[in-house]
Amino acid sequence: MVRKRRDELQHGIEDALAIGTFVDYRHGWDFVAGVEAVRGTIVPLIEKGEAARAVDLLEMFIAGCYEKSEEIDDSSGRFGQLVEELFCDWIRARQAAQADPAETASMLVSWMENDVYGYCYGLEKEAVKALDRKGMDAFERAVLERAADGEKTSYVQRRKGEVLKAIHTERRDVEAYRTLCEADGELAPQDCQALAEMCLGRRRPEDALGWVDRGLELETKGRWPNRSAWNLPGLRRRILKRLGRSGEALASAWEDYRRAPSVYSYEILMKFVPKGERSGWLAKALAALEGAGLSSRIGMLVKTKEWTRLAETVEQASRGDLIDLSHTTTEPAAKKLARSHPLLAAKLHVAMALRIVEAKKSRYYGAALGNLESARKMLLKQGRAREWESLAAEIRERHGRKYSFMPGFERLDEGRSMKEPSFRDRARRRWDKGAGRRRRS
Repeated sequence: MVRKRRDELQHGIEDALAIGTFVDYRHGWDFVAGVEAVRGTIVPLIEKGEAARAVDLLEMFIAGCYEKSEEIDDSSGRFGQLVEELFCDWIRARQAAQADPAETASMLVSWMENDVYGYCYGLEKEAVKALDRKGMDAFERAVLERAADGEKTSYVQRRKGEVLKAIHTERRDVEAYRTLCEADGELAPQDCQALAEMCLGRRRPEDALGWVDRGLELETKGRWPNRSAWNLPGLRRRILKRLGRSGEALASAWEDYRRAPSVYSYEILMKFVPKGERSGWLAKALAALEGAGLSSRIGMLVKTKEWTRLAETVEQASRGDLIDLSHTTTEPAAKKLARSHPLLAAKLHVAMALRIVEAKKSRYYGAALGNLESARKMLLKQGRAREWESLAAEIRERHGRKYSFMPGFERLDEGRSMKEPSFRDRARRRWDKGAGRRRRS
């Protein structure tokens, strides 16, 4: 009975991976979903007393994924992420099966060193979360031994440092992490952030603040490709608040907002504003918008429900300026202005449509036509038929050669429904015509 179940799971892995069949990008998500479903039948074995069986299946699964590597377009990275998850499952399964930690660590390091498809790059960050204490000690020893015996290239040393940093971070071993950075001869802002977070985890906020300040200072002294730490200002504010220095945290948030007003920086600012002072700070935030970009101004005015100022801003903006904005900015504004200022909402819908058409994004022509349909209805309802006719003439002149767009536009301009008739309706009309029958209503 067990043998039969084992064969079923093995066949499940083989069927899901479909070795020999190429999976293109369009079908990648569905393919990975199928593979994940098979993983979901194996992982529960770890908790059901069948960990050794799970180890065997997971090893076959991981190896099978590598076999599949050249038969899938993994531009999304989801298949690679799945392989990383399978490695972590394998670690947990071996630990549950009471396998030798040294052997587990040795095999893991070997995979990381011989990973031609990059599935193990950064695996250490998740692996350390799966390893128990004995496993972590064995992993550290294996990394140090391989680094001592291996090449002394900068890449080998860097990878050794990255793995050891992941281990020290999981242990919250501040001293070991700091010593490692000193031995490497360079401390990056990213390291300062990691050290600060470890200190916070050990309830040492003063030390954490010191590391954050050091990281911020390093950020001003040079460029740090892949080693910068964008979250340092936010982390500093969290620490200040914990230390009872909320006023400094608020001042820092205000400075960031004033430098670059946006919905994002406004939301951060308001986290540090006392409840009784929010109306005053809202006024200050709105006043600081004067020098901000159009996208930031529109986004903030929608966020704060300043409809009159929003209308004034859209009215003053040129169509070209509105076309340059993302639909994530203009679409919410159009929805909010539809009732109170329909002509301005129409202006926004036109801008959203032309942004798509002028960029020749044929995949989104349907959305463009939907926006133009909304604009047409609003203009005609407000007695602006000539304005629509002028726009329609302009679109024909500038975009008349876009053959995948213009038939839909002509149907729209004639006032016909943009919704395509169903197959049943088309077939019925065809039959009635062929049978010489009048079209039924």
